[in-house]
Amino acid sequence: MREFLYPARFTPDKKDGGYVVTFRDIPEAITQGETTDECLEEAAGALQAALEGRIMSDLDIPKASKLKRGEHSIAVPVQTALKAALYLEMRKTGITRVELARRLRIDEKEARRMLDPHHPTKADRLEKALAVLGRHAELRVA
Repeated sequence: MREFLYPARFTPDKKDGGYVVTFRDIPEAITQGETTDECLEEAAGALQAALEGRIMSDLDIPKASKLKRGEHSIAVPVQTALKAALYLEMRKTGITRVELARRLRIDEKEARRMLDPHHPTKADRLEKALAVLGRHAELRVA
């Protein structure tokens, strides 16, 4: 099971005030905010952008580390998590976009869009793609 909840640290910015938000698992995801609530919102956006960048650059997406004292758990938006899960499963199994399209009986262009972070693929399509790779998605509301 893979969870897309990443630990973030909010470090007080003594010079400018507010906090600097960093992720030890995804070092390129850095943001800031004036309040904790603002940091939580900004952190989700920074994490999403970093994971999307990794998909677009064909880079690995590391598993999230366990939360340590003083860290905040930041969830990846559902659509990004589904696309990342599909991307990782395709890399793991060596399945190409062409092969995914064949298995789903869709055009290769549509399979390519499924992995495009900027294309609004519906969740049920991503779930079906995961299913043809032998995986399924679970949603937990906390």
